Amino acid sequence: MNLPLLLRALSALVLATLFAGCATTHSRPRSYIAVMGAYGPELVANRSALVGTNSPVTTHRINGVAFDHFQLDGRDLLLFPSGVSMVNAAMNTQLALNRFPISHVLFAGIAGGINPDNHIGDVVIPERWFHHSEAVYANPKPDGSGYLLPSYFKPPYENFGFIFPDNVSAIREGMPKPVDQPFFPADPALLDAARRALAKLPPIQWSTNTARVKVGGNGIAGPVFMDNREYRQWAHRVWQAECLDMESTAIAQVCWANQIPVLIIRSLSDLAGGQEGLNAADFTEVPISRHAATVLRAVIDELP
Repeated sequence: MNLPLLLRALSALVLATLFAGCATTHSRPRSYIAVMGAYGPELVANRSALVGTNSPVTTHRINGVAFDHFQLDGRDLLLFPSGVSMVNAAMNTQLALNRFPISHVLFAGIAGGINPDNHIGDVVIPERWFHHSEAVYANPKPDGSGYLLPSYFKPPYENFGFIFPDNVSAIREGMPKPVDQPFFPADPALLDAARRALAKLPPIQWSTNTARVKVGGNGIAGPVFMDNREYRQWAHRVWQAECLDMESTAIAQVCWANQIPVLIIRSLSDLAGGQEGLNAADFTEVPISRHAATVLRAVIDELP
């Protein structure tokens, strides 16, 4: 056989083998567990709790958002930011679901405590997520007897002055038309995993106290940094809310629409206006983010 031809054939075979090996090493997994935080302190805490200082297997950058693929105990994780507030959170959650095969969506971050029984440092994992800023803002009646509401609107909740909260209209596959959706649920199996995790979780210390971690109840979200005592009291009365934040209901709604299991873990960085003086979030956001991340790791350890 001609020697140059043989050498070229062997070289082609070696290159093909090498490229095949690379493709196998860096090929996209069958599915990812999506892990989100909204912004810096949450993202740092989640990454530290899950993968330490390890580098990602691969990073995909789409629309300026970095999606980092990590491996943890045989699981493939996709860590990325939701961004702050409702539109960013909905946009980036849907972007991830469109571009990657995702089996579950998990979020860990901070929130304001609404239930007066909760304290800074506690961690809550709500079963249901409501919008608190989906609303009609109404003019008062000239005679002062109430508010002028549009004829189509039948208030489903107690108002806060001129603010009349409403359910959101939503649709997903299998529905003939949109429905008024009062809340968007966390996944039952993921809630069960959280309950198993809590039974094994070591105490989380905050200052001189042990942080409480609980599963259940309601959370609310809207595009508002809420720091008002009266609104806090009203929100707890209307929704029996454990916490309030700026992303969770948007994420839960996107997951509901795509029929993807979701679980959201929130550690309480502040009291959403229930405190005396300045809101504590500027001072607590870094350490309290670690509380949610610790619980996140425990939940992931309970997944198949």
